[in-house]
Amino acid sequence: MMYSVLKESAIPSKVRKQIYVEPYQDLLLKKVSKETGLSEAEFIRQAIDHHAQLFQQLPYNEAVWQTERAFITSLIDLGSVAGERNWRREDLYER
Repeated sequence: MMYSVLKESAIPSKVRKQIYVEPYQDLLLKKVSKETGLSEAEFIRQAIDHHAQLFQQLPYNEAVWQTERAFITSLIDLGSVAGERNWRREDLYER
């Protein structure tokens, strides 16, 4: 697993990064930091690790994508649906 190799190799213990977050993310980060006792930086590091693990758990599978592509193509080949729709896009947001 590439991630494990990177994490355990002889890379300096920390690398300084400057990031920009949205104002609501800043408030959330401060709240989580206060509630958990973790520093904001440690919380961000853990979030990065968590997301990196998620990507490793979702391997690319060409056969799955080919099956999905064939399904989508079959829907496109059906053409337009006969008749008129009885809803408006705005109506979907009100549900």
